[in-house]
Amino acid sequence: MAQEAVLGHLKRNQEISDSGVFSQEKGIDHEELVNAIKSLNAFGLVIASDIKREKWLLSEEAQSYVKYGSAEVLLFEAVPAEGTAKAKLQEIVKSKLPVDLDDKTKSLIYDKGWAQAMKNKWIGLEDSQVSRKVEHVEDKVKDLLIQIQNGEAVGAKDIDTLKRRKLISLQIWKGYSLKKGPNYTATRKKAATDLVRDHLQRDEWKDVEFKEYNFLAKGQPTEGGCLHPLYKAGLPNFFVKQQIQMIFLQMGFEEMPTNNYVESSFWNFDALFQPQQHPARDSHDTFFLKVPSTTNSLPEEYVERVKIVHESGGYGSRGYGYDWKREEANKNLLRTHTTAVSTRMLYALAQGPFTPKRYYSIDRVFRNEAVDRTHLAEFHQIEGLICDRGLSLGHLRGVLEDFFSRIGMSKLKFKPAYNPYTEPSMEIFSYHEGLKKWVEIGNSGMFRPEMLRPMGLPEDVQVIAWGLSLERPTMILYGIDNIRDLFGHKVDLSLTKRNPICRLGLN
Repeated sequence: MAQEAVLGHLKRNQEISDSGVFSQEKGIDHEELVNAIKSLNAFGLVIASDIKREKWLLSEEAQSYVKYGSAEVLLFEAVPAEGTAKAKLQEIVKSKLPVDLDDKTKSLIYDKGWAQAMKNKWIGLEDSQVSRKVEHVEDKVKDLLIQIQNGEAVGAKDIDTLKRRKLISLQIWKGYSLKKGPNYTATRKKAATDLVRDHLQRDEWKDVEFKEYNFLAKGQPTEGGCLHPLYKAGLPNFFVKQQIQMIFLQMGFEEMPTNNYVESSFWNFDALFQPQQHPARDSHDTFFLKVPSTTNSLPEEYVERVKIVHESGGYGSRGYGYDWKREEANKNLLRTHTTAVSTRMLYALAQGPFTPKRYYSIDRVFRNEAVDRTHLAEFHQIEGLICDRGLSLGHLRGVLEDFFSRIGMSKLKFKPAYNPYTEPSMEIFSYHEGLKKWVEIGNSGMFRPEMLRPMGLPEDVQVIAWGLSLERPTMILYGIDNIRDLFGHKVDLSLTKRNPICRLGLN
């Protein structure tokens, strides 16, 4: 409708001088008219020239001044000729104001009126008594606002005063003047964008006007794939995982297979000398499977040795002194740590002639955690272990300092800890320069004889091991304080586009 109105008017007239006036005359919304003008101008049917007009708009407060008078005049007129106590003045002012004003507006008029009347020296305050200092005042503010409302000219100084009092604001109106363009036609045909079957069947293709192709126009931006922050600085990780793998390889480690997310309780707990009544084996802490609920394949001789060391000990240990149950060991679960993989690898190593080994793994583990800002039900674990003769706690500390220095964590502290399958055990802390405090980054220890000897490993063989999570350092790297913003169904997909790849501080 708007395009037809413009083209029809230009057929009878040379120009449209003001799109604002034209929209009012034709009863067309000006925004709709502007859209039509832009389209006609783009195809050369009209030539549009910008029009810009400035207009001062009255604020809601200013509109009330036009209706009732300015705040300072209303307050001045409320002061009795003989004066009054300041404590009573606010009530007097409110009683004299129009009844259709609410209490909030009346209080605002009092506050602003008091300040302005005192500034103008219309009133004075002595010994808590307010009195008039002049006999009569003119409401110049109201007069100026009425002039502006009527479109009359007002001096620059007065405009500046009203602006500072936030009674007026400048509105810039934009419109167009129009005249015929080089491609003007009184009736516009809609240009076709595609040649379709109907054009050919009805023989209309000869008369159809096709839209010109703009070969310089850019196409829609492609939505290319983006790496999630855990893939950039976490697991599974094409970039940083390669760096961590390179560290392990440089230190002489080989990777353990971690493709089994489902483990039996035996490999996950029992083989690690973790008692069956341990809290970690409760359904509140571990995801147990319903189907298949149990395993049918365990090395029976090894199971029997594990049973004995749990019940009555051995290898210098008294054991736990309880009745070990095979049905508990058979239960299937989602592995709670990749140490279950380490157990399998060490048992396999013990079945042949002993050869020192260095193993590592990087993969996902699952725990039935209460989800909060720092915990999820699944996370990623890096694990490293060394199996050799003559190892001690000093070797463990030396390997840890070497490993973490290659990651970029040179300030380390070690704190004694307890694990069912390591003795001694140490928690690992690193000083975080950004947070200015020590942050726990992993756990470590030497595997207990109660775990290693039932496997069949020689008595002079020791195993040192350590593990850490990648979610916490990844959150620190990306400045994320809620793990649910990093991993899970609540992740903002734009996060993957905004965040650059992080490099570890490798040496």
